[in-house]
Amino acid sequence: MHIYLKKNKIIEKMRISGHLASQVLRKIKPYIISGITTAELDNICQNYIIQKQAISGCLGYHGFPSSTCISVNEISCHGIPSKKKKLNNGDIVNIDVTVIKNKYYADTSKMFIVGKTKKIAYELCKAAKNSLYITFPIIKPGLPINIIGRTIQKYIQKTPFSIVKEYCGHGIGLNFHEIPYILHYDHYNTIILKQGMIFTIEPIINAGTNEVFCMNDNWTICTKDHNLSAQYEHTILVTKNGCEILTKRKNEKIKRIYSN
Repeated sequence: MHIYLKKNKIIEKMRISGHLASQVLRKIKPYIISGITTAELDNICQNYIIQKQAISGCLGYHGFPSSTCISVNEISCHGIPSKKKKLNNGDIVNIDVTVIKNKYYADTSKMFIVGKTKKIAYELCKAAKNSLYITFPIIKPGLPINIIGRTIQKYIQKTPFSIVKEYCGHGIGLNFHEIPYILHYDHYNTIILKQGMIFTIEPIINAGTNEVFCMNDNWTICTKDHNLSAQYEHTILVTKNGCEILTKRKNEKIKRIYSN
């Protein structure tokens, strides 16, 4: 296994990719309304990515048919946008954006709520977001990589929710998926974080059990008990004494740079 440590020139390119990915999620927000189809949302994202002279990292990846993953309610991840799938008031929606700009990838996702929804849905989305955010202050060179998952697990264990274990964060750069892999629960791993590592953290949190299954399209992952699921994701750089959130959105209530 070889982990690619990014140097300054590459980091600057990935900052550009990360900023663009964050902009896509800001651009799509006003369109998250009842009655719009997930295919229409995907098309808006794709057009914006093209306008910014970049390409989608999802489209065509191992045959994936769309430019974004859009996962609604009980869909945990990898939802395929569809002309038949309309959003309704009360839905919770994850839009997962991967862009390639100047050959380098960035990957991010967040939850959107259509109109007003149930208390449990708000609480689930908040827990998913917080389970990501609480990792930022601990990330720095020298940290054992499993501490990231341990931190997420300890937080979620204090909630009524559960962590999907089949999917994980990953290194990212010239390739969509690189090592190291970032599990969102405690596990044995000897990898130590180093300056220049860039990876995603993307916990999937379920309202019910953590069991999921793949639907017949061979992509869409659904909760086995059909309870709600939520996910947040950022692309993160390990810096000299902390981390930088490369996909931080404007007005997002986190810091871009953490010094630990």
